[in-house]
Amino acid sequence: MRRPLIIGTTAVAGTALLLYFLPLFHVVPLGRAGQRADSPVFDPAAFVERFWAERLIPGASRAVDAAGLVEAVQRDRQSARRAHGRSVGLSEVYYYFVAGTGRVVSVDRNSVGLSLGDGQPEVLVSLETGNIFGNAVRDGTGLLNINDFPNSRDFNGLSSEINRRIEQQVLPALRQKAKVGATVRFVGCAEIIDEDTDLNPLRVVPFIVEAP
Repeated sequence: MRRPLIIGTTAVAGTALLLYFLPLFHVVPLGRAGQRADSPVFDPAAFVERFWAERLIPGASRAVDAAGLVEAVQRDRQSARRAHGRSVGLSEVYYYFVAGTGRVVSVDRNSVGLSLGDGQPEVLVSLETGNIFGNAVRDGTGLLNINDFPNSRDFNGLSSEINRRIEQQVLPALRQKAKVGATVRFVGCAEIIDEDTDLNPLRVVPFIVEAP
């Protein structure tokens, strides 16, 4: 009676040992699912460095004129969205990719207000100068597509890196030069989540800023 028991125990122990060294499956972090073990680790900083120089700055020529867009929005928001807006997936959030020149009429802690017409005091564009959140520049330009990346984690990392670069390399110069009365040329993107607050004035995250 004991011999079958010993054989059975030995078989169970052997199977457990085999599975320990040669498991039937592996548990991996969600962000690594679908990646090969020998795939290089994605470096968002290096990617954004190349993207910024090779695609984003040259792509500024595709931006719509801010003054014309503001006029279109004031006439009919939905028509302006259809003509110039960009949506990603099924989200209700949409984006504008804009460029323009304005006169600084207000400066506060987190924004610089611009008028777009000669002698007009009304703030029509607000350039964001505080901490940058969201996906305005990543998604607003239309230059990046999630399908070009192996997983959503890598794609989401681009927003953080783009926003960090804007905070560190673009906004300090804007805050320094944006004095009331100064003329500012800008290129950037607006993320429209709430039309009542994001369109009046048009809230733009700039990635190019030029001021005399």
